[in-house]
Parts: sequence; structure tokens; C-alpha cells
Amino acid sequence: MFGIPGKQAVSITPRAAGQIAKLMGRDDQQGLRIGVKKGGCAGMEYTMEFVTEVDPLDEVVEQDGARVMIAPMAQMFLFGTEIDYETSLLESGFKFRNPNVTEACGCGESIKFDETLSAGE
Repeated sequence: MFGIPGKQAVSITPRAAGQIAKLMGRDDQQGLRIGVKKGGCAGMEYTMEFVTEVDPLDEVVEQDGARVMIAPMAQMFLFGTEIDYETSLLESGFKFRNPNVTEACGCGESIKFDETLSAGE
């Protein structure tokens, strides 16, 4: 794991925690698993899915009834990220404020990380 003792891998704003907890209540979900995958115009994309069981290798963050699991291969890319939930006139959705991102495309769906993070792949 890529954690620092006493510090959670990611932080969750109260708005995001409320939305995650609400969505977990549907269909008996155990939490929201987040990760990253290759793709998009900047090279990587975030992944999100509600799951019915926790993988023992996931890093688990719990707050205010919300549970977020970080997939093992994504932990180094997501450490220090703040997860928020924003609502505007045109859209609503989860937003990631990730200090490890060096570039993002105009649409905000695709990101690039510091090259040193992926050197070990």
C-alpha cells in the first residue's frame, strides 16, 4: 500500500460522501471502487463502479456512511486525491482533485500522471 500512517489514501468531501452513501443503499452495494486505466486523449482515465464485495487487496476509505475502495494498481496514482460531488446547471458528477496529475484534456475525462509514477509498470 502507498499510505502514510494516520493519513487516508483519498479524502472525500461531505457532498461526495452523501452521494456515495445514497447510491450504496441501492441494490445492496458495498461501496464505490475507483481506479485508473489506459485510454483517452491524455493517456489515462478514471474508473468508477459500485460493487457488491470488497477485494481484500483494495485500500478502503470510509467516511459518513460512504465506502470507497481503491483498486491495487491505482493506489500510487490516486494517493492524496480529493473526491468531490458537484452539481451545476448542466451536469452533476464526481470530481477528482488529484495532486499526481500533470496534464488533463479539455473535457476533463482524460488525465496524465507524473512519468515517475508509472516507471514501475
